[in-house]
Amino acid sequence: MNAKNTAVAAAIVLSFSNGHSASQAQGLEDGHGEAIEQIIVTSTRVRRSFAEQPTRVEVLGGEEINEKVNMKPGEIRMLLAESTGIQVQQTSATSFNSSIRIQGLDGRYTQLLKDSMPLYGGFSGGLSLLQIAPLDLQRVEVIKGASSTLYGGGAIAGLVNLITKRPGADPEALLLLNATSAGGQDVSAYLSGQAGDVGATLYTAYNRSDAYDPADNGLSAIPEFERWTFNPRVFVEGDRSEFTAGINLSVEDRLGGDMNLIDGRSVGPAYFESSDTERVTSQLEYIYSLSSGNELVLRNSINYFDRDLQVPEFQFSGTQLSSFSEAHIVGSTTRMDWVAGINVWTEEFDQDFASQGFEHDFNNRTVGAFVQGTVPLSERWIAEAGLRLDSTSDYGDFLLPRVSLLYKPDAVTNIRIGGGMGYEEPNLFTEDAERRQFQNILPLQTASLEAEESTGLNIDINRSFEIGNSVSLDLNFLMFYTRVDQPLRLLEQSPDVFGFQQPVDYLDTKGSELNAVWRWQDFKLFLGLTHTDVEEHAISGVRDYLLVPETRVNSVLVYELEDNLRIGLEAYYYGHQVLSDGSESRDYWVTGLMMEKTFGENNSFFLNFENFTDARLTRYGDLYTGPITNPVFNDIYAPLDGFVINGGFKIRL
Repeated sequence: MNAKNTAVAAAIVLSFSNGHSASQAQGLEDGHGEAIEQIIVTSTRVRRSFAEQPTRVEVLGGEEINEKVNMKPGEIRMLLAESTGIQVQQTSATSFNSSIRIQGLDGRYTQLLKDSMPLYGGFSGGLSLLQIAPLDLQRVEVIKGASSTLYGGGAIAGLVNLITKRPGADPEALLLLNATSAGGQDVSAYLSGQAGDVGATLYTAYNRSDAYDPADNGLSAIPEFERWTFNPRVFVEGDRSEFTAGINLSVEDRLGGDMNLIDGRSVGPAYFESSDTERVTSQLEYIYSLSSGNELVLRNSINYFDRDLQVPEFQFSGTQLSSFSEAHIVGSTTRMDWVAGINVWTEEFDQDFASQGFEHDFNNRTVGAFVQGTVPLSERWIAEAGLRLDSTSDYGDFLLPRVSLLYKPDAVTNIRIGGGMGYEEPNLFTEDAERRQFQNILPLQTASLEAEESTGLNIDINRSFEIGNSVSLDLNFLMFYTRVDQPLRLLEQSPDVFGFQQPVDYLDTKGSELNAVWRWQDFKLFLGLTHTDVEEHAISGVRDYLLVPETRVNSVLVYELEDNLRIGLEAYYYGHQVLSDGSESRDYWVTGLMMEKTFGENNSFFLNFENFTDARLTRYGDLYTGPITNPVFNDIYAPLDGFVINGGFKIRL
């Protein structure tokens, strides 16, 4: 860890993730006379010193991203899964499809953004975490709790904003080579450069894996897949303007299921899950400084996603075309920082080969307008309030207020209190539908369904301690509550035919997160504790929500010699989870050992022993019931891939 990150008492701890902290300083210096690095957070939209932001934002910076690049170069699933308060729920036993859960709520309640644009979701939601690589990420910003005032529907639980790198003053060329004991290989490259007012970045990757069956039960825990990615971006700076344009191309073939079928040895009926996808996404951003000193920001993205999903005797395929356009102005007066804007979402899904009565084509549109202001009330108090009005094509209008307060009793303590409202329109692409590969699911009955609406509250306390000249301790405690009215459920309507209904009055999640970061010389210890209680409230009574660990513990001990050696030991505890048959799962620990040795001009060799105690669902019970040719899968509450070793090189050219 370099000197600028060993911030002393003057630095204010802003956020925690997996116990890692991001620190901001207001033009301060550390004990070595070196300026402390400043992180500009974009998810709050207002360009204000982050220490003065009433909204709670967690930042996963370059250090955390570098760790997970070494472990999983081809995806961001692990980057998020090992953060406090975030769970990645696997929805397919053989193809690895997964979704994000924040504070115990389903993945559809979390918005996944890239550079503040909603590029992922819908039909691609279950695969997005597996198809986004972290090598070109600068940081990840997470806002927990209702964020619909700025970002509209789908941000009930919060949002994850993936911020990509921009070209710097010096050119950068990074090549990553990785291989795993599970038969995976990754080759990734990131290039960036600047010539005068024009800069460019390029991320490209080839990721593949053989099918892997650590349980030797005849089914793949990791599917066979092959993916190509190509993502160029161009940056142009003018006297008063900035323009960014990028495109992302991705093609993947994924096949999981019976190992004999995958290996070409099957001679009879066999279970399989095949998913072939193509993605083309464009991103445009234009920023112009007005003569008034305010800033005009224009954004547009168009996402084309084609997926062909097949299981035995069933095929679900189609094309999703979505767009996002936004114009907003960021301004300030002597008393207030403010932002106001409008945006438009469109989404169209065209299904191929639909059976009569099971047609899922749709075309919807949402127009929204929002305004937010941040006002210092005194030297210790800062208030922020926002209001959004959304008009949807299918479910009417929604008025969404949000309020946040920041209280700073002293230089090393701050308290944030925030609350707001949100909504989510009924959508075919839920975790439950993904688990069934969209088989025998009736179309949404728009006339009889209502949008899910939410109310949430967070209370957040940060405190920093300096013990002598070499020891520091940062503590963060968060309490949260969110209620979702009329949650959407996929229920059996007739034998093996399912439809969406709203039988539950409301769903609520409540709990707390505690993070601690301890630093001493070349050692760092990160500890995180999450307690989550999610319940469904219906006329028939109250029941616990499925597949949510009531208790989770994150712990990471790191020894680091700057530009030389880094060794980390990780241990993650997952408590009991309620299963669909009413029973409780067992608890378990997942452990890991990571090492990275730097040599030459910032080149490095890395080696990781992930889950070396082999915590695996198939060691605790059966993965499925019935014949292997037509398996009925049990709940996935623990890892399926078990102990995996990976290693490789990062080479700076």
